This record gives sequence, structure tokens and C-alpha cells, in this order.
Amino acid sequence: MFSLLLALAVRDGRLTRNVAAGVRLPRVGRSEKVFLTHGQVGELAAAAEPHGLIIRVLAYTGLRWGELAALRVRRVDLVKRRLLVAESVTEVNGRAVFGTPKTHQRRSVPLPRFLVEPIAAQIAGRAGDELVFTSPTGDVLRNNNFRRRVFDRAAESIGLAGLTPHELRHTAASLAVAEGANVKAVQRMLGHASAAMTLDVYADLFEDDLDQMADRLDRAAGRAAADSVRTEGVGPDLDAVRPGRRQHG
Repeated sequence: MFSLLLALAVRDGRLTRNVAAGVRLPRVGRSEKVFLTHGQVGELAAAAEPHGLIIRVLAYTGLRWGELAALRVRRVDLVKRRLLVAESVTEVNGRAVFGTPKTHQRRSVPLPRFLVEPIAAQIAGRAGDELVFTSPTGDVLRNNNFRRRVFDRAAESIGLAGLTPHELRHTAASLAVAEGANVKAVQRMLGHASAAMTLDVYADLFEDDLDQMADRLDRAAGRAAADSVRTEGVGPDLDAVRPGRRQHG
């Protein structure tokens, strides 16, 4: 960012050169991701009641917090089991500011069947433009308040102190991959700009895919070798039918 600002100053004639150009930045270390199991998600949701549905939606759809907080009733399709992510909310100087999602693109997120009935109850009687999830006073659901009042206490009570709501997004990716979702499906669910980004973030989750691919190739090669052995020598005796060859009785 600093380099970009200096480059702009050079273009405006305020500086003669960009002293930050070409400077190698240190590699940013990545913190270890936390992936919950189905059982842990259930325990966390139970400990967070009556807000357990929020936990389950985050863990099984991969929505970002701002996307969940901005989700409106009219964007919930219970028949097709889809959530339309078209808006996100962030907090700026204490104010809730609505805008487009992080990638500025709408996306349709699949909803597991077991969440349909609870969400139907959650939105019953609400107008289409109302928010699906709100604070106890009906205002926009804010991450910091939710963590302080609900999430942190629930996580600590089940031995997961330090867990953050964003790690439920990682959990959604992990659970999907474990059930056979390919990288494109995970990319679409999470709203990443590209499949390459999904692989970059969750490369470790796809390690099993590599092992399975090697196993499938191994089995295919074994079948091909076995077929070759079975068919060897089964073909016609070309010498026996070659013209001019005399048959001996």
C-alpha cells in the first residue's frame, strides 16, 4: 500500500522516484487454521443457545460474518435451499455500513436440509427486507457484541477458548471437502475470486484428494496390466492363415 501511495506521488510530480519500488517484503506467516468436527459444531451451537442457529449457519454455509449479518429474508429460498449473498455489513466508526460482498459479486450458497426448518421458523412473519439475524433489540448483529455476549463464553465452555467466528468459515470448507466437494464447489460456496485462491488458502484440505487420485491410478494400471495378460496369445494365429503356408495333417 505504501509503495502504491509513493507511485501516485511520483505520477503527480511530488516525488522524483518511488523509494519503495523493488523492496522485498518479508513473507507473512500464516496462523494455523482451526477446523471443527460436526460434533464440535453441535456442542458449540448448543452452548450458544438461543443463538445456536447462527453457529450452524456459519459452520455449514461458510458465510462471512458481514454476509450473515446483512442477510435479508427475501434472499432466503427455502424451496431451492439457497441463500443469496448480495450484501455485506461492516462497522465503521461505530456505524453499520452496508455494501457489496468482499468480491463485489453475488453468489448462491447451498443450504443443508437440516437447516431449512430452523431458518423457516427464524424468518416466519418477517417482511422480505428485514434481516434474518439481529441483535436482541432488533438492530444489526455486530461481531464484537456477539463475541462478548455469546460466542467467546460458549467456545470456552466446550474447551475451545480463543476460537473466532471466522474459523467457522474454515470449518465449512473442511466439512465440505471431507464429503467430496471439489475445489470449484468450495470456491463458489465461499465466494473466493478464483479456485487458485481457494487452493492457496485450503491446500492442505485437498491432500487426501491427491492420495485418492494416486490410488485410482494404481487400480487403473493394475486393471490394464491384468487385461493385457488375459488377452495375450488369445488372438488368431496369423501364421496359420498366412497365404502359401501348407497345413500338415
